[in-house]
Amino acid sequence: MSFDEIIDRRGTHCVKWDAMESIYGVSPDTGLAMWVADMDFRPPNCVQDAVRAMLDHGIYGYFGDDSAYNAAIQWWMDHRHGWMVNPEWIFTTHGLVNGTSMCLDAFTNEGEGVVLFTPVYHAFAKVIRASNRDLRELEMAIEDGIYRLDFEAFDAQMTGNEKMLVFCSPHNPGGRVWTREELEGVAEFARRHDLIVVSDEIHHDLVMPGQSHIPMAKIDGLADRLVMMTAATKTFNIAGAHVGNVIIADPDLRARFGARMMALGMSPNSFGLHMVTAAYSPEGAAWVDELMRYVATNAQVFDAGIADIPGVTSMPLQSTYLSWVDFSGTGMAREEFTARVEKQAGIAANHGPTFGKGGDSWLRFNLAAPRSVIEDAVSRLQRAFGDLQ
Repeated sequence: MSFDEIIDRRGTHCVKWDAMESIYGVSPDTGLAMWVADMDFRPPNCVQDAVRAMLDHGIYGYFGDDSAYNAAIQWWMDHRHGWMVNPEWIFTTHGLVNGTSMCLDAFTNEGEGVVLFTPVYHAFAKVIRASNRDLRELEMAIEDGIYRLDFEAFDAQMTGNEKMLVFCSPHNPGGRVWTREELEGVAEFARRHDLIVVSDEIHHDLVMPGQSHIPMAKIDGLADRLVMMTAATKTFNIAGAHVGNVIIADPDLRARFGARMMALGMSPNSFGLHMVTAAYSPEGAAWVDELMRYVATNAQVFDAGIADIPGVTSMPLQSTYLSWVDFSGTGMAREEFTARVEKQAGIAANHGPTFGKGGDSWLRFNLAAPRSVIEDAVSRLQRAFGDLQ
């Protein structure tokens, strides 16, 4: 397939394009949608073929026998991440935001604290607040241009009421691939404060060439307090399938989570299961490798363009297709640089404050688009900040 193909998503009930004018004031006719974290690329042929097979069959009844689906997950985690998963550990939720909410429901009570290392994916804070849990935002440090986990500073901010840490690995929006030493630090932090760790690893396949993601499940000392969350949806651009994996090795945690699933009567949709089964395959793996080579070049083009704007810097991207851009060096108030991006450049990008403490001077840009779109975005941004040259 060609990642260079322009696919018009307007008028297809696409949030990314059809909702951006009402939210950002950017017209889909003249602007660029660089906010919602899905890609403007079609999934690999193996996924498309699975959907066509369902269409050709023409009956969309209840899904039964998930052995092939679970086997595909096992194969993928083993071959791509060196992680052996028992099928009995796998729960299927309606995506990982739903999975996060389910973990809050299963493992914490109202009023108890839930920790986030911020800035971080905005949906975490939304579901924590909506669940009437006490949101504890621990702001990360920036050293050498990338985020660092300062556990000594984190320890000093803990109150004793915290019961859970929702951890983002790889990190969204900063694109960090955490090192083994950093992940071991997370494990030690969780043990010190007796926290259940919910590790959202939805971006684990989207790592830049030369980078290597380590699943939290491969870190010692977390076996009795770890919930792993993974999904094929971000990897293969099938987010509308709303299907994710909550993988729990510990039998006690697994029983508690399973009880909540049963009480809520939850079960996955058949389209998502067929799509994931097809995606987690050698053909899907080859497609992901090609995708990340393409995204890496997009990031190089974007970063080079951003570097030419005085006072604007992008965080080095180790994973994801999401560029985290800091405008603090311009000396502009958030309202001014945001207005330039939206009104002058005509680009819809995620506002940094939605990602929590530490996000005020930042915007997040989605680079999973044809190269010509990225080049256009760079030109637009350079014109919008041209007076700084």
